[in-house]
Amino acid sequence: MHPMLNIAIRAARTAGNIIARACGQLDMVEKLQKGSNDFVTNVDREAEQAIVAVLKKSFPTHGIVGEEHGDYGNNDSEFQWIIDPLDGTTNFIKGIPHFAVSIALKHQGKLDQAVIFDPLRGELFTASRGRGAQLNGTRIRVNNLPDMQGSILATGFPFKAKHHLDSYSKIFNAFFADCADMRRTGSAALDLAYVAAGRFDGFWEIGLKPWDIAAGELIIREAGGMVCDFAGGNNHMKSGNIVAASPKVLQAMVKGMRPHLSETLAK
Repeated sequence: MHPMLNIAIRAARTAGNIIARACGQLDMVEKLQKGSNDFVTNVDREAEQAIVAVLKKSFPTHGIVGEEHGDYGNNDSEFQWIIDPLDGTTNFIKGIPHFAVSIALKHQGKLDQAVIFDPLRGELFTASRGRGAQLNGTRIRVNNLPDMQGSILATGFPFKAKHHLDSYSKIFNAFFADCADMRRTGSAALDLAYVAAGRFDGFWEIGLKPWDIAAGELIIREAGGMVCDFAGGNNHMKSGNIVAASPKVLQAMVKGMRPHLSETLAK
């Protein structure tokens, strides 16, 4: 295993322990609203600080970007960590046991290492560039379906961008006519990990952030899948509009959503 991936796993498990302990006393969790339909807790912040402490101890010169604190400096480093300490905060607050820690490393602008850790199920999804993707040490692969027929697709509702609801609803309806069923779980990181593991056959969402996407993207690519924006390009990390699936399902998804895209979503 790559030594930097080992450190990322250690950081994810440390944060996961903080989150798991807090699950037993949710009435003590401090909740704040940081934006429209967007929440943060003291547990998010404690978990992020724990991740940063582990990473800085091993790699003091690396750059780090986290969801809660933002930029931790060292922007000139060829290594940049992208972390989401608790993806699925609303699930966590409500006691819905579906959330994860997400950590990715970019080296010279390319995704290089990735960890997504579900602390309640003990499921550890990992990937190193060029070395494949694993779930608890066992190799995983995307489902290689020929099209959307019989597929299970996952999505996230645009609750932070409700002005896109009309386009989103049209895309949803188009996909639902072709696939077997849909899921909406509340954690984009786990949705992406589940695509990589073949549990879901495809995923799409509007307006995500780099820390929602980065680790899952590498895990999917190393599992034989593809990731793109709504136009089939590579602007997903900037736009936040993402499609992820096996190659043929992704092609069908991009084709199916094309007639329903607004000018903004088509970029």
